[in-house]
Amino acid sequence: MIGLIAHSEKPAAASVVAAVIAELDRYGMPYLLERSTAPLVGKSSSHDESALAAECRLLVVMGGDGTILRVVQKLTSVLPPIFGINIGTLGFLTCLGAGEIQRAVECIRAQDYILSYRGLLKADLRFANGDVQSLFALNDVVVSRGERSQLVQIRVSLGGAALTDYNADGLVVATPTGSTAYSLSAGGPILMPDSGCLVVTPICPHVLTNRSVVVSDESVVNIQVSKPGQTGYVSVDAQGWFPMTDGDSLQLSKSTRVLPLAMLPERPFTEVLRQKLKWTGSNL
Repeated sequence: MIGLIAHSEKPAAASVVAAVIAELDRYGMPYLLERSTAPLVGKSSSHDESALAAECRLLVVMGGDGTILRVVQKLTSVLPPIFGINIGTLGFLTCLGAGEIQRAVECIRAQDYILSYRGLLKADLRFANGDVQSLFALNDVVVSRGERSQLVQIRVSLGGAALTDYNADGLVVATPTGSTAYSLSAGGPILMPDSGCLVVTPICPHVLTNRSVVVSDESVVNIQVSKPGQTGYVSVDAQGWFPMTDGDSLQLSKSTRVLPLAMLPERPFTEVLRQKLKWTGSNL
């Protein structure tokens, strides 16, 4: 069974879903529609993302990278393989574009794809009152100053050993999957998916010697707002914000959860980088 999920607010979503269904029907392949995707093609469904994940061997997600991130956030238990079809912008996590529907369904039918196993980051936000909010990130965890114009002071330690105090607009801790997102925009390096690392990247630090630090994904990263009276705002994969004050702490560690992300054999990660970042080689 194939699960179909689309970003219903994308202008091209309805036509892409219809084209995928037409190809699946042509091969007699059964599918289920997510409940907000079904109305795009005049159908109804009671299945949410978690219900699809429990019943389907593969989820076809039509949208951009943000759509895949939102789907992963909603899958709290089962994480089946995800095959992305890009109707967004960059699409680092997607296999094919909206103009390649026939090729996409052929790949799914023949299982002509490889699975890139992407580790998730576990974020435990521990509040001063003893409450704990546990979240999971495929891309990154961000601590930001929010809407204030004042910089926020953020203290970071690795496995209990002090790293530094950042005076910055914020801090990004990214997985290899997320290293091509916010961290890259903030000047961080690109990590290969199988590198086994995390990258800690300050956002507009006041001290110019504060640069990205690449650490093992076995490291436990502890983060606190170090200036009394300040509030930082924690976001996981850009899905909402949680306030963190000087009495709270954020602990980041490698999760046991892994996302099997479908990729085409002829489009390894290096080729994705070349296409998305428009790398063409030397101009010399």
